Amino acid sequence: MNISQVSYFILSAYFDIGLFKYLVFLIIMCVYMFIISSNVLLVVVICVNRSLHEPMYMFLCSLFVNELYGSSSLFPFLLVQILSDLHTVSVPLCFLQIFCLYMYVNVEFYNLAVMSYDRYLAICHPLHYNTQMSFNIVFRLTALLWGLSVVVIVLMIIFNASSELCGNIIDRVFCANYYVVKLSCSSATASNIYGLVYTFSVLFSLAALILYTYVKILQVCFSGSKQTRKKAVNTCTPHLVSLLNFSFGSFFAVLQSRFDMSRVPNMMRIILSLYFITCQPLLNPLLYGLKLSKIRITCRTLFSSQT
Repeated sequence: MNISQVSYFILSAYFDIGLFKYLVFLIIMCVYMFIISSNVLLVVVICVNRSLHEPMYMFLCSLFVNELYGSSSLFPFLLVQILSDLHTVSVPLCFLQIFCLYMYVNVEFYNLAVMSYDRYLAICHPLHYNTQMSFNIVFRLTALLWGLSVVVIVLMIIFNASSELCGNIIDRVFCANYYVVKLSCSSATASNIYGLVYTFSVLFSLAALILYTYVKILQVCFSGSKQTRKKAVNTCTPHLVSLLNFSFGSFFAVLQSRFDMSRVPNMMRIILSLYFITCQPLLNPLLYGLKLSKIRITCRTLFSSQT
């Protein structure tokens, strides 16, 4: 079976749960509605309120838009598949979903890295913050993190889509790049080299940047005033929790794709595979909406004015 004969993929991770599928459908629909409403609310609050037109909140707005983008790349697809008797997806739609989900992951990581640099400047170099993080620089960084993600994932898709396929069964509930590469008839050397180069040149560099910024922030916190420590805790805690959640999600994704998980119950494997793309869009609006006082007060004012 080659690429000319493969017109669809079979998602084999789905299994029959009878009438419980309607309950699962309802739960996932409620989760998706909460993600959409909470992230849209925060995007609107930041865009409409002039007091929130600051670099940190602009990057947060980009993060919330990405949560909307990532969740919308997965949840509608899941809802359709849950109610379907045949769990198949066409090859073009599968590659489109891979593009959307992997772009979401890249934008998320880039955005978190830029936000850590923003916090480093605000806490460690407050006197130079306004000049080094002007509106133009914020716009360029935001455009760069989205644009670079598009380029990176398009190249990945080109490498994979040009390969011949010797199968069409994907052991997941959605399309994943690693499982499509495993179906390739020939060696995926070019794709593997590209992945290694990208990982060591970009991802490790950004991880080193995040580590460096937090080491410097901790140094300032221990040597600085009580006010500096309070500012660091208030603005860095939600970002740090989001980073840790992102790291755990990445670890689960790598663990599931690179190691034999056949002994793990099927339901647990599905939950682990969905953890990454589900928890970030759920967690981030709660973290930043409840922890950052400016956003919390603005939301409270908005709701109180409507009652």
